[in-house]
Amino acid sequence: MSSGDDDQPPPWADTVKGLAHRVLGPVAESIRFVTREGATRGYEYEARDGALTVAATDGVSASVALHHYLRERCELSVGWDTVLPLRLTSLADSPPRQGSARVQDGYYFNFCTFSYTMPYWDWADWEREIDWMALHGITMPLAITGHEAALHDAYSLLGLDDHTIRGFLGGPGYLPFQFMGCLDGFAGPLPASWIDSHRELGARILDRERAFGMTPVLPAFTGHVPYQIASSSKAARRDWQGFETWVLDPADPLYERLSTEIARAQIKLFGTDHLYAADPFIEMIPVDADPSFPGAVATATLTGLRAADPEAIWLMQAWPFSYQREFWTEDRVTAFLDAIPNDRMLVADLWAEYDPLWERFEEFSGKPWLWCALLNFGGRTDPVADLRAVPAAIDTALAAPNPPTGLGLSMEATRNNPVFFELVTDQIWNRVTDLDAWLDAFVAQRYERSAAPLRTAWRGLLNTVYDTRGLRIYPAQFNGILTAKPSYAGMAGARANVTGTLWYEPAELAAAWERMIEVAEQDPDLLTGPLRHDLVEVGIAFMVRVADRYYLDAVERSAALGAASRPHVDRFLRVFDDLDRMLAAQPEYTFQHWESKALSWAGDQTERDVLRDNARRIITVWGTTTSPLLDDYAGRHWSGLVGGYYRDRWELWARGLDSALATPGAGPEADLEERLRDRAELFLREGPAAPPQDLGDLATESRRLFTAYADQADSLVQTYEQAGSPAQTYEQADSPAQPHGQSGSPAQPHEHDR
Repeated sequence: MSSGDDDQPPPWADTVKGLAHRVLGPVAESIRFVTREGATRGYEYEARDGALTVAATDGVSASVALHHYLRERCELSVGWDTVLPLRLTSLADSPPRQGSARVQDGYYFNFCTFSYTMPYWDWADWEREIDWMALHGITMPLAITGHEAALHDAYSLLGLDDHTIRGFLGGPGYLPFQFMGCLDGFAGPLPASWIDSHRELGARILDRERAFGMTPVLPAFTGHVPYQIASSSKAARRDWQGFETWVLDPADPLYERLSTEIARAQIKLFGTDHLYAADPFIEMIPVDADPSFPGAVATATLTGLRAADPEAIWLMQAWPFSYQREFWTEDRVTAFLDAIPNDRMLVADLWAEYDPLWERFEEFSGKPWLWCALLNFGGRTDPVADLRAVPAAIDTALAAPNPPTGLGLSMEATRNNPVFFELVTDQIWNRVTDLDAWLDAFVAQRYERSAAPLRTAWRGLLNTVYDTRGLRIYPAQFNGILTAKPSYAGMAGARANVTGTLWYEPAELAAAWERMIEVAEQDPDLLTGPLRHDLVEVGIAFMVRVADRYYLDAVERSAALGAASRPHVDRFLRVFDDLDRMLAAQPEYTFQHWESKALSWAGDQTERDVLRDNARRIITVWGTTTSPLLDDYAGRHWSGLVGGYYRDRWELWARGLDSALATPGAGPEADLEERLRDRAELFLREGPAAPPQDLGDLATESRRLFTAYADQADSLVQTYEQAGSPAQTYEQADSPAQPHGQSGSPAQPHEHDR
């Protein structure tokens, strides 16, 4: 095995040894790490007589080598839900194995991820996540924790006082949107203690990432400024989802100065790896329609950055070119990209698994770029993906004349659909040529055993929820009635909405669910690991379709009768209660778990009030209760929401159903809207309902739910088969109503709808 000087351990050795101990416990003492020479990232490992030697070019490659050894020789993997340390008492022998990275980098995160998954994480959460990153080949993580401290320092230099700055920054749960320039001063002010605590946390995160050899990407100035600065400068007002912000004109010298001061403040606090993320047009059309204006913004942004860091490289998400494609024509995009030297920009193709912009813009005019998979918007808990399309999409990109320099995960939230994200990260190092074989290995490694029922169950998932065949997965389309905002107008499109979500045989999904339940009943120890997550997600997948069917029955029967069909309405509402019990059996699927993490950062009552409000607001109404624009964007199937907030809304809908059927029109809809606003305000004040009492364990609650509802699979198919027949619906419309908007206008989800 090739290595450098055996007497001089690599600089990353202690960091990777620490990871090995967290993953393996005492067995890690039998692992030795040495340097491997090479121009490209790679590794070699060999195990003999219970000792493992890993030679690698860098700390991330060494971590990947360790993970590949565990997967290939021990049939063990480390996922988000794996119980650590692994139950391994000795290291199996292995002949020498080598690996080389297919791409230079593995990118990770989206600004939104820091709001929808980890706004309230502590160091223990982050240490576990950074270990996951290293084991999965992530070399280039977005790192925005603590950026508020840099902004505070920079704006202090401009003469703003602490109260003004913290008011501008807003609530801690919304900071990533503040950093992107989408909003300011919302749901705050930012607690003073938060700035200090997260300055320290951010520095600790960066220290660990760099110790592995990662090159973190830090935030940069987007032109967005407080009103106090905008009012005395050359600035323009803009709007994002109803939120008003101010942006400097790039011709104003203050633009470059602020870009420099913020970067300098950040470098002083956190150091730099010369990569900076800035998205001045993330979901807002440039305030000046002149074709040269975006180029002027680019020049001012980069000039300011380079004044602070001459080696600065700007990483920009290509999302605007998809989100506002009518504005971002090929000529505009080319003119914008051409204004930036190729060696000073890195473009992230954010949603490449569905809408690959690299094909449309000729690999971004020669700029280095990243192929990224998004899939998840807002942190929704639905298990869904197009697994079979992923390997071919990546292979096609890598065969392009200007292939991506990295593969990345740009999900808006983690901890969902792990099979999809594991499939993408695997291809940073290995080409996947046989998805079925890959899935079998994934299952065996995920559960620490090759259980035939679990392999069969996952084949069922691959044939159902994980076979979307190009379906767009995004919040503004109908995703299920459980998390949809009730509407009488929406009843007109009930059948089209319900049938549009069922592209598979539900009986096969039910069979997969039952196999997982049987394994959990026979081997309860598995419920301490990833099976608990998978069992909940599969239960959700089936129950959301049952809820859709029961809702459709209630609507059509009530329309036929001219009055609410109480048996069908009651049956529909009972689904919420029953599903809530199953969710409550798993703490991370409870709203209380999310809120308690938020409150763990509170010092006094004022801070508790801000943090509690942030936690409740972003998962429900998102903005204000009077704005429909992002309502339910982050819809989660969590206990406390399903059996409380969501159910209560549909109960209000049911109470007014007779009136709506008798006198259809604006009156009943307006009455319902008022009641729903009141319910949202109540949730923001009082929070979720208490969890159900006398809960069994997850296997017991899953079996109870399966027994009650699995026989509905055939009726779901009947709904699908009747899609082309005339439906008895209320107030027939020309097209299905959108569940996320008002007056037939859908909410525009940030980072998705086109």
